[in-house]
Amino acid sequence: MGEICVHCGEDCGKHPIMWQNKPFCCNGCKTVYQLINKSNLYSYYEIEENPGIKVELESFDDKYAFLDKEEVKEKLYEFKEGDIAKVTLFIPVIHCASCVWLLENLNTLNKGISSSMVNFVKKEVSVTFNEKEISLRQLVELLASIHYIPHITLEKKNEHDERKEEAKKLLKKIGVAGFAFGNTMLLSFPEYFGVKDFSYKFLFGMLNLAFAIPVISYSGSDYIKSAFKNLFKKIINIDLPVAIGMLAIFLESAYEILSHSGSGYMDSLTGFVFFLLIGKWYQNKTYRALSFERDYKSYFPIAVTVLENGKEESILLENLQPGQKILIRNLELIPADSKLLKGEAYIDYSFVTGESQPVKKNIGDIIYAGGRQVGEALELEVTTEVLQSKLTKLWNQDNKDEIKEKDLSSVVDNISKYFTVVVLSIAFITAVVWFFINPKVALLSFTAVLIVACPCALALSLPFSFGTAMGIFGKNGFYLKKTNVVEKLSNVDTIVFDKTGTITKSDGLEVKYFGEKLSEEEFSLIKSVTRQSTHPMSSAVYEYLNKYPSKEIKDFRELPARGVIGIFKDRKIKAGSYEFIYGNESGKAKQTSVYISVNDKPKGYFTVENKYREGLEEIIRSLEKDYELHLISGDTDAEKENLLKLFKDENKLNFNKSPVEKLEYIKALKAQGKNVMMTGDGLNDAGALNEANVGISVADDIYHFSPACDAILEAEKFKSLNKFIKFTKASVNVVNVSFLISFIYNVAGLYFAVTGQLSPIIAAILMPASSISVVAFVSFALILLSKRKKYRF
Repeated sequence: MGEICVHCGEDCGKHPIMWQNKPFCCNGCKTVYQLINKSNLYSYYEIEENPGIKVELESFDDKYAFLDKEEVKEKLYEFKEGDIAKVTLFIPVIHCASCVWLLENLNTLNKGISSSMVNFVKKEVSVTFNEKEISLRQLVELLASIHYIPHITLEKKNEHDERKEEAKKLLKKIGVAGFAFGNTMLLSFPEYFGVKDFSYKFLFGMLNLAFAIPVISYSGSDYIKSAFKNLFKKIINIDLPVAIGMLAIFLESAYEILSHSGSGYMDSLTGFVFFLLIGKWYQNKTYRALSFERDYKSYFPIAVTVLENGKEESILLENLQPGQKILIRNLELIPADSKLLKGEAYIDYSFVTGESQPVKKNIGDIIYAGGRQVGEALELEVTTEVLQSKLTKLWNQDNKDEIKEKDLSSVVDNISKYFTVVVLSIAFITAVVWFFINPKVALLSFTAVLIVACPCALALSLPFSFGTAMGIFGKNGFYLKKTNVVEKLSNVDTIVFDKTGTITKSDGLEVKYFGEKLSEEEFSLIKSVTRQSTHPMSSAVYEYLNKYPSKEIKDFRELPARGVIGIFKDRKIKAGSYEFIYGNESGKAKQTSVYISVNDKPKGYFTVENKYREGLEEIIRSLEKDYELHLISGDTDAEKENLLKLFKDENKLNFNKSPVEKLEYIKALKAQGKNVMMTGDGLNDAGALNEANVGISVADDIYHFSPACDAILEAEKFKSLNKFIKFTKASVNVVNVSFLISFIYNVAGLYFAVTGQLSPIIAAILMPASSISVVAFVSFALILLSKRKKYRF
């Protein structure tokens, strides 16, 4: 054997192609290696040894010329705004961590690519790029040049139809296997009754062989293909033991029949494949029934302000229809593709594309769902159906920087990784031992070991446990971004609360005005400026001045943690903190206040009475026993005395903190080794929410969507926060019990298989039964736990 190719790991033969003293099997692999190293992507070869795939160099010529056509682009693009476009491509050859790493660093290969994200399960990569610097055709050619060749189709299938089609295929395979199983059993009756020699023995044997061929080549083909395709890529998966078991029984039986040395075990083979497929079918039905993939139209707590007959009304997003007019305030998310009717729109599409530069839109322009307005309030007309799943996908794709921690998921991955190797070793040892004791038992024991031992129960218990917890939380007003948030919540030891809009209510607040007498027009202007903002203090003032007519404000700006500015004709209205209006900190009111100036002349202030959320004291008392509690606020310390009664430790109360200071505070706690949970409203604390191990956004009736958070808690469920955290700990305990059940099942199954007491048919029934039983256990255990009084939300 010659030297091994540095890129793909294949044999270079007698005459390897050398570059910088490194061997390559072909010019293609050398070219990709040079490209990767030219772009300083050295980690590609550090994540996994020989991660690349053998490259066959070719000239693309006009192969991808069709991608220059506008009608083709229109079908493929998910998003297009100016020169920025987003496309998702299916790349079948994605197979390892290095593939993911390289594809998520495409921006280093071409500066026109701003971001890329891989969905490993679906083998898809979503790429955001600038068409001025790289076209769609050039992007696909770049991917093909490094042998990540996209499979491009302009036809879009309905996911439900695809699932139906797959179910039909499975049922056909079950039908073939069932038919063969019934007939091979019938033809094996003489063997069952101990008849050794009879005139039709060879004929029956040949008929059994004929029935077994379509079972092995059609019904069981998925297992064999999956096993050997992965083996060819040097990957051992769970299908390998099953495939080896199938082939071992088939080849041994075929040999016995053709050589007249026996009748074989074709009934065992067809029965084992039949029950394996029945188990697979039943698994699919069970998993769909227990599925934790939620319907976000029912679960996702987003509301939107609809304009009807000059009035503003808040409705659930699921009820929004094309043709309705909506109001979008500063920093609010556009929930559906809409046409701009009124207002000066500067749309930040960073939530969709990663590009944060706001795009100016004119009256009549279409604004895509997922964009965020930066500036004055807009009036839009919804043009397409609301797809909450689209917003949910955007929420889940947000690239929150995370340090990879050792969690249950990584433990399961490591166990599953070595499981198949251990099972294969046990199976071969069993076969060798039984060969010297009773050769007839050797093959069946070997096969039974390969089939009965399955890591599926272990692997499925984690996603189904946490998925069920997510579903239970969702039905009770607590919405998690991903399943791993359940485990993260269970590890929290420090909780940081924001004040305004988190532990205080955002609606029904008592507001009073103090200062110079203002005209009706001035009150109208103040109302119109505060209308543009989503901050709780602005909303409180706006509601207080609701009786005054609105004016059309220009040049609106909002400065985080300071205030808002708007211009009407020759008047500049400012509303915000004392320092924002007066330029210093002396003389501020003791209560939480919103100060006002007209043309930079201070006029007075509105006091806003803080109303703490219902049950706050009980929440604090229940949490302080197990967690270190902190409070952080951008407001003054006017409420310090009241808050000291709740939090007790003065050193953990922090006031007058800017968004940057909140972020630094969370970083400091994490630097001390603490697992931090931050609760905020997602407005001035988005950075801190993102930095915390778990960020929870507290949502009132209208939720201003923040991609920074890991979870959304409905305000009325705030009092149940401790119960939610406790339930995550119970969920982890259920996972640990399910691990134990899975372990006991595998040990018991292996014992009976190794000792020759388990037939392949029974093993084939037990294999899916174990997975189903563990999934059912974790799902129903958590559902029953949620009904206990201590967890009643």
